[in-house]
Amino acid sequence: MCYRGRLCSACGRNWSCLFYADIEWFMATNDLMMELQKDSIKLDEDSEKKVVKMLLKLLEDKNGEVQNLAVKCLGPLVGKVKEYQVETIVDTLCTNMLSDKEQLRDISSIGLKTVISELPPASTGSTMTANVCKKITAQLTGAIGKQEDVSVQLEALDILSDMLSRLGGTLYSFHSSILNCLLPQLTSPRLAVRKRAIIALGHLVLTCSGSIFSELTEHLLAELKRNESTSTTRTYIQCVAGISRQAGHRIGEHLEKIIPLIVQYCNVEDDELREYCFQAFESFVRRCPKEIDPHIPNVMGLCLKYITFDPNYNYDNEEVEEMMETENGEDEEQESDDEYSDDDDISWKVRRSAAKCLEAIVSSRHDLLQDFYKTLSPVLISRFKEREENVKADIFSAYISLLKQTLPIQSWLHASDASGKDDVPLTMLQNQVPSIVKALHKQLKEKSVKSRQGCFSLLTELANVLPGCLADHIPALVPGIVFSLADKSSSSNMRIDTLSFLHVLLCNHQPEVFHPHIKSLLPPVVTCIGDPFYKITSEALLVTQQLVKVIRPLDKSCTFDAKPYVKDLFPGTLKRLKAADIDQEVKERAISCMGQIIYSLGDHLSSDLQPTLKIFLERLKNEITRLTTVKALTLIASSPLKIDLRPVLGEGFPILASFLRKNQRALKLSTLTALDILVKNYSDSLKPAMIESVLKELPALITENDMHVSQVAIMFLTTLAKVYPSCISKISGSVLAEIFQLVHSPLLQGGALTAIIDFFQALVLTKMATMGYSELMKQLTAPIYSSGSAGESVTLHKQAYYSVAKCVAALSSACPKEAPAIVNQFIQDVKNPKSSSAVKVLAFLSLAEIGRTMNLSAQRELKTVILEAFTSPNEEVKSAASYALGNISVGNLKEYLPFMLKEIGSQPKRQYLLLHSLKEVISSSPADGLKPYVEDIWALLFKHCECTEEGTRSVVAECLGKLTLVNPSELLPRLKNQLSSGSPHARSTVVTAIKFTIADQPQPIDALLKRCIGDFLKTLQDPDLNVRRVALAMFNSAAHNKPCLIRDLLNAVLPSLYNETKVRRELIREVAAVFFFLFKVEMGPFKHTVDDGLDVRKAAFECMYTLLESCLDRLDIYEYLNHVEDGLKDHYDIRMLTFIMLARLSTLCPNAVLQRLERLIEPLRATCSTKVKAGSVKQEFEKQDELKRSAMRAVAALLTIPEVEKSPVMAEFSSQIRSNPEMASLFESIQKDSASLPASESMDMS
Repeated sequence: MCYRGRLCSACGRNWSCLFYADIEWFMATNDLMMELQKDSIKLDEDSEKKVVKMLLKLLEDKNGEVQNLAVKCLGPLVGKVKEYQVETIVDTLCTNMLSDKEQLRDISSIGLKTVISELPPASTGSTMTANVCKKITAQLTGAIGKQEDVSVQLEALDILSDMLSRLGGTLYSFHSSILNCLLPQLTSPRLAVRKRAIIALGHLVLTCSGSIFSELTEHLLAELKRNESTSTTRTYIQCVAGISRQAGHRIGEHLEKIIPLIVQYCNVEDDELREYCFQAFESFVRRCPKEIDPHIPNVMGLCLKYITFDPNYNYDNEEVEEMMETENGEDEEQESDDEYSDDDDISWKVRRSAAKCLEAIVSSRHDLLQDFYKTLSPVLISRFKEREENVKADIFSAYISLLKQTLPIQSWLHASDASGKDDVPLTMLQNQVPSIVKALHKQLKEKSVKSRQGCFSLLTELANVLPGCLADHIPALVPGIVFSLADKSSSSNMRIDTLSFLHVLLCNHQPEVFHPHIKSLLPPVVTCIGDPFYKITSEALLVTQQLVKVIRPLDKSCTFDAKPYVKDLFPGTLKRLKAADIDQEVKERAISCMGQIIYSLGDHLSSDLQPTLKIFLERLKNEITRLTTVKALTLIASSPLKIDLRPVLGEGFPILASFLRKNQRALKLSTLTALDILVKNYSDSLKPAMIESVLKELPALITENDMHVSQVAIMFLTTLAKVYPSCISKISGSVLAEIFQLVHSPLLQGGALTAIIDFFQALVLTKMATMGYSELMKQLTAPIYSSGSAGESVTLHKQAYYSVAKCVAALSSACPKEAPAIVNQFIQDVKNPKSSSAVKVLAFLSLAEIGRTMNLSAQRELKTVILEAFTSPNEEVKSAASYALGNISVGNLKEYLPFMLKEIGSQPKRQYLLLHSLKEVISSSPADGLKPYVEDIWALLFKHCECTEEGTRSVVAECLGKLTLVNPSELLPRLKNQLSSGSPHARSTVVTAIKFTIADQPQPIDALLKRCIGDFLKTLQDPDLNVRRVALAMFNSAAHNKPCLIRDLLNAVLPSLYNETKVRRELIREVAAVFFFLFKVEMGPFKHTVDDGLDVRKAAFECMYTLLESCLDRLDIYEYLNHVEDGLKDHYDIRMLTFIMLARLSTLCPNAVLQRLERLIEPLRATCSTKVKAGSVKQEFEKQDELKRSAMRAVAALLTIPEVEKSPVMAEFSSQIRSNPEMASLFESIQKDSASLPASESMDMS
């Protein structure tokens, strides 16, 4: 074949790039590469030899293009030839690396890297990788030792680093010789050799044994102590830092010896040495958080000292310099740059490394926040004037980290922390805001774009952390904002950052503070709307939308005149709204922005309004923009300005109705919200045909498959029933049928149930003949009444009875005249012996719901009927009767509560059910209504708090806890006094009662509880096992629902908690068990062990898991891991818990887990390898399978930790999993489950 005139497929050039003699070689090699990349190619032994021989020959070709192509062929070839051929390739490449020819050396080096990258991982079980690595390693260590040729050394070190990083575990037997080869290179006269040796050592320490790591560390310590020369000391400190970055979990135990030496070298007059010292400190802080802890004050002191280290510049006469700068302008600035551009000054490197070290400390030590604001914050603020741009960027970055640490945790977890310690840093920051603004505002007009961007990033974070804090400083900030937006030299990113800051500023401050500056701010923002770069336009539209809210806030009275600014705002936004050929993000932002303009300023748009609404109509028809347009129309329709939408409703309403058929869930929800607003605010403009077009789409939306869409659809129906009662007759039977089906669904609860109740009340008030009270009641209760005669099983789920009962009560409330008859019917149903248990349950639940809001004292036989039901053989009926008595009492406390208290005292057999009724009364009654009865209830409850029946004690405890909320200041101390009771039952009841005073929402009791919860937590040391168990349950509830109650007590409480995780031999006993088989033939006694401490340990581990989620920053994670390790070897239930904890820890604290990996892997390996004894019962096999699955989930989580694959223990375990078919299959199924459920596994321990 002739290749002349063809283009080269490799480089795209004409073949003239090669001599004619080379073309054939080149094209043949190119074709070979194409073939090797195909999976289908198979080479016989002879072909393998020929291909390998020719490719190795081509590596020596004079033409570089041919050589390059030959190297590219090596990668795919490795997987296609036998092992001995790969060894031949490696031998040749290693020999060529030592060649005198530079070009051949370089190409062989690239070839070796290519081969190494294609070798299969050792975990696959391939012997080829191990053998090839051994061959390469032996030759590389020899090449590195050849001091005379530096280029060979550098290439060999590079390749060795590649091998160690990818296949370090495979070279285990060579680690010692590699270490001996690398250590001398740390004193090489060539700095490049030293740096590459450090990189190689960093990769080595990830997989080497403990003894080799100790040998390396001892060598570095010895050399640091010797301090032979400053140059080598720098290298050794760099090496220590490098090792720490790669394997911080291993170097931690040596820090006590290392840190004093590095502190000592910080005081040596050598800027480079100091820089490396601070880099080492930064690495220790990030990678060895526990071990560095005692040294943090010392390290921070050094950082604060050297962050101001600028011996060649005088900052003392700042005010004079600033005055001169304003007088002399640019000339002075230019002169200043010239004067201080000394190339020999590298002190900035010291300042930068100190700043980075401070950032590491700040980002990892939330517990020192107050100290940071006392000592660190003022120093950082004073250094905002830093002259070196790169250093200033790092100082800004450190301060931004400080602000992020200060950001209040917006979560239910910390809802009650408002007046706690967490407020102190915010107050300190508030006091420092003036200093921050003073240090930054002039820099906002500097020429340096990087400095300005840093300023805006810092101010943005500040405004987010402390909303409103910049209100007094807006006049100082506005000129800088305007400058960056209007300055032609500003980059696109600069404008975007400025707009982003302005948006945060507008969102987090009151509108009034901006009104004096609107005239300055608006023009540059409007100019940015017209910018050709879509990101600037998009950000500018977002800012404009917020500016419109600021100019005319409709939610409060405002004297600011917005009208003059409409002519600036409207045209620019309209232009973007009309444009069709713009970015999707800009289209959406333009629609949202115009929606806000019409909402806030629609009355000033006059003749422009209707044409703009027509554009919205067009956007509504476009699939890409319809969702955003629906949201914008919802906003416009809700405007208090009553915007005239009549011209677009006729065409728009059917379009909105059609959206209810679409598959897009967000579109359905937004459309239903829009229709709801339109019906409420524009009822006189809607025609019956429009409403009907929507109604026919609703049945398909009401389904238990999507409760939220159902809820919003039913809320819309409620609006229709109120606004258009006449259209309700048009509601098809299918809509009601779907709603009734939803009522009978076991999934109905919360918002969807409330929406249905509201709808039924609105529906019955329309007084439509076909949908009156009787008909609705019949439809609601039909499935229960038709379930059959007495004794037949209940067909509906228990939850459905509660839903039906609530709907019945809601209808009775809306039609009070019908209520007595239905109450009578329910009483007769209960009395009728032929009524099924299902009918009786519904009757009692309905009476309960009706009685809660209605006085049923006229029903004289009601008390007797309920008490008789307490003797029913059916547990569901008894429970419903108890629930009914409690709720009926809520509606008439005066009559029913004294009766109930009397019954509790006189009827021991009914006591448990009556206490449940009392619980309902206390839970649902208003505090003022209960107060007259508190003393009687309290005395009664304490009579039963020592009951031997645990179920009764639990109900008493819940009653006591909820009753305490009625008058916490008086009752909480009484509970506390009972802690000294001699009865363990009484103490356990009191502690459990405290659990029921803790809710996840703020309550008046919180402040009182925080002061005394420590006394209740002391019961974690109670001699009684059951008291300790309920104390752990109470602690867990506090940690889950309101962590602020216990966060400050953790140091005192955690030792007691951890103590309960230990297996206590004295609580394990052997019990004789007698097994009876069929026909009750006794087979003889057997002994099995009972662990009385198991429940307490489970409660302790559940507490530990909860603390992981809510108080992680207060835990010593290494101490915590000690107990997790013990749990991994405990009982089945404990192991299941700790496997989940370990998976969570892998995400939250990967470095700490990595440090303990060797100790954590063994229990996992033991669990995964366990075999169930032959002949065991089926349950034993199922338990073991579930245990293995849970352990394997923990393994999968561990494998997500960065660098975990470099651990020899993990690599070995991974190899074991892959080589064992059963374990491999289980691991694959776990990975598939993880892929389908990406959220991390968690459990609710509350």
